[in-house]
Amino acid sequence: MKIAIVTATIMITTGTVANANTVVDFDGLALANNESYYNGSDEAGSFQSGPVTFFNNYNSAYGSWDGFAYSNMSDTTTADFSNQYSAITGHGAGAGDDIYAVAYYSTYASMKPTFSLDEATTVSGLQITNATYTALSMKNGDSFAKKFGGATGNDADWLKVTFTGILSGQSVGDIDFYLADYRFDNQLDDYIVDSWEWVDLSALGLVDKIEITMTSSDVGSFGINTPTYFAIDNVTLVPEPAGGVLLGISGLALLRRRE
Repeated sequence: MKIAIVTATIMITTGTVANANTVVDFDGLALANNESYYNGSDEAGSFQSGPVTFFNNYNSAYGSWDGFAYSNMSDTTTADFSNQYSAITGHGAGAGDDIYAVAYYSTYASMKPTFSLDEATTVSGLQITNATYTALSMKNGDSFAKKFGGATGNDADWLKVTFTGILSGQSVGDIDFYLADYRFDNQLDDYIVDSWEWVDLSALGLVDKIEITMTSSDVGSFGINTPTYFAIDNVTLVPEPAGGVLLGISGLALLRRRE
């Protein structure tokens, strides 16, 4: 008597594969001319680029803002508050009109820098760099904030951005990125970000909103001393499959007796 064993695998697939990634590069936004910015002074409360809405809070009484603005400023040398809209790179991360977003975080603000998505989506990541004001303050110090590393270069200073994924009002996780880090044993490893760097946010999974906070080693009685500005560009979204059902049946053994 012989027994024959046959293993069958059945795969049924319906639906379509996801479309290509969506890249939000801000270049479709309007600015009056070169070396200009939008800071929400029209009190619209937000601006949209592609399927992403970036929130802004403008205080007309003080002419101040927080949240997100957008800019094509290129000043990499002015190291004070008057230069709050320039990226330290002097340009956006890509080609085209070269517009990028600038974020300002304040512990006293009514909201954190926040952007929302038209529908729940995986954010693959984005590119980030320091604002000029922030980078030069950390490099040289100013009347409000210390020089990172201190006089000897040994102070373990840092500036961190935290991205918090939100889905249906609930936090789904955090991802940290250091805009400056002086905690290394070897001072040659210390750095202040001065180029566009990729932040991988895919581990957050599906989100419909991302909130951003900042923390620093340089803190005083009124909060963070370091200027809390940074720039982002090329926010990249990964669309979910339009539909798909995958049914797998494996390891099906068919036994047949043979005389």
